[in-house]
Amino acid sequence: MNTKYIDLINQSFYFPQEEFTLEDKNLQFHGVDMMQLVEDYGAPLKFTYLPQISNNINRAKKWFSTAIKKHHYKGKYNYCYCTKSSHFKHVLNEALKNDIHIETSSAFDIDIVENLKKEGKITDKTYVISNGFKRERYITNIARLINGGHKNCIPIIDNYEEIDLLTKEIKRKFDIGIRIASEEEPKFEFYTSRLGIGYKNIVPFYRAQIKENKKVRLKMLHFFINTGIRDNAYYWNELLKCLKVYVNLKRICPTLDSLNIGGGFPIKNSLAFDFDYEYMVDEIINQIKLVCDEEEVEVPNIFTEFGSFTVGESGGAIYEVLYQKQQNDREKWNMINSSFITTLPDTWAINKRFVMLPINRWNDAYERVLLGGLTCDSDDYYNSEQHMNAIYLPKYNKEKPLYIGFFNTGAYQETIGGYGGLQHCLIPSPKHILIDRDENGNITTKLFREQQKSKDLLDILGYDINEMNGTDVSEIADKKKMKVTNN
Repeated sequence: MNTKYIDLINQSFYFPQEEFTLEDKNLQFHGVDMMQLVEDYGAPLKFTYLPQISNNINRAKKWFSTAIKKHHYKGKYNYCYCTKSSHFKHVLNEALKNDIHIETSSAFDIDIVENLKKEGKITDKTYVISNGFKRERYITNIARLINGGHKNCIPIIDNYEEIDLLTKEIKRKFDIGIRIASEEEPKFEFYTSRLGIGYKNIVPFYRAQIKENKKVRLKMLHFFINTGIRDNAYYWNELLKCLKVYVNLKRICPTLDSLNIGGGFPIKNSLAFDFDYEYMVDEIINQIKLVCDEEEVEVPNIFTEFGSFTVGESGGAIYEVLYQKQQNDREKWNMINSSFITTLPDTWAINKRFVMLPINRWNDAYERVLLGGLTCDSDDYYNSEQHMNAIYLPKYNKEKPLYIGFFNTGAYQETIGGYGGLQHCLIPSPKHILIDRDENGNITTKLFREQQKSKDLLDILGYDINEMNGTDVSEIADKKKMKVTNN
C-alpha cells in the first residue's frame, strides 16, 4: 500500500518539477537544499532566491519579443517593475540588472528612485511610470524628479485635479498618461474601479484639459483590471474597450504612442498550476495589432508593470512543526513556530494560497492535518491547499522534527505584514536569508535580517528598554537551537 508522502505527491502531480526536486529525502528549491538552509540558519526563516527575479523578467521579455516578431508588430516593448510588490534594495538591484523600468505608486517611491539614480542603477532614460492617487508630497516628489532632468518620468493621471497640481510645480514641458477606470467583474461589490477616469470621459477630458495645454504632452494610455491577465471573456472584452479608447484618442492626439497594459500575470500557487503565458502574450499583441490595423492607426509601444510575477516566485518561508493538538476525533492541528497572520498575511486577509510542501521526511507515512499559528487569534490558521480540501503532511512525531515550506511568497507579504514593526501578539519577524549564485553558478547565502528581538518591539511601543531586565525570548530560542546543533 502506498502510504508515504512521496507516493501521495507522485499520484497527485507531475513530480519532480522545474523548481521542486527531491534529493536525499529532502526538498530542493531551484537546486537549493532547503534542509541545509534550516540547519545553517534555523527556523522560522524567510528567504529570497534572487536569480528567479531575473529569470522571470527574461521569460516575459522573450514572450513579447517572439510575439512582436511573429505578428510584424512595429511598436516596442518595455518591462516595468511594480515596486509596491517589494521595495527591498536587493530586489530592485537584481531586477535592474535586466534593462527594465520602474512603476511607482506613492511619494516615498520617488525617494527610492533618486537613491537608485545616485548609485547608477538607473539613468534619466529609465522610464518611471508614476501611478496612484497623487496628493501634495507625491506631486512634489514627481516634480522634483522631472525638474531635475528625468525626462522619462510619466505621471499617470488618476483624477481631474492632478494635471493642475503637477503643472504648478513642474517647471518644464512634461509627458503624462491617463489611467482608464475599467469596469469590474460582475461578482465585484462595485461596478467601476476607483482608479483612473471612466472610458466615456477620457476623450472629453483630453479636449478640456490637455489638448491646448502647451506644458503637457499625452504619451500613454494606461489599462489594468483588478483580476489580472486571464484568458476569459471578461479580460478580452475590457481589452477591446480599452483599444477603442486608444484608437479614438490617437486620432486627435498624435503624441499618444504607448499603451500600458499593467500587470496581473498569475504566479504558481500549486503543483497543479497551469497557465499558458506565451499564448496570452501572443494573443494580446495580436488583438492590439488587429484593432489598430482595422482602424488604420499606428500600433502603440507596449508597457507592462509586472510586480508579483517579477518577485513572487523568488520568495519562501520555512517553519517547524512544534506540536500536534488532537482537538476532536477528526481534526489534528499542527502548530508552527510562527504566525500566518504576521508572516503570510494574504493567507488570512484574502485567503490566498501558496505552494506548501514539507522540507524533510518525504519517505514517511502521511496524515491529514490543519496548520495553526502561534497567535491567540482564531483566524491564524492555514487549512487548505488550492488543489485539495485538506493538507497532507508526514505524520507528526515529536522525536523527528518536521519542517514545512511555503513557496512563491515574495510579493507583498513583508509590506502588508509591517516588516520590521509591530506584529500581532508581538510575534517577532523571522530571519530573512538572501540566496544567490556566484559567477560560477555556486549557491551563496547571506543573512539579511536577524529575527526581531523583544527590545526592538518594546522600543516601538515606548518602553524604556534601558531599564528592562531579563533575557530576550528570541535570544533564548537561539541558544537552545545552538545547543541542539552542537549535540
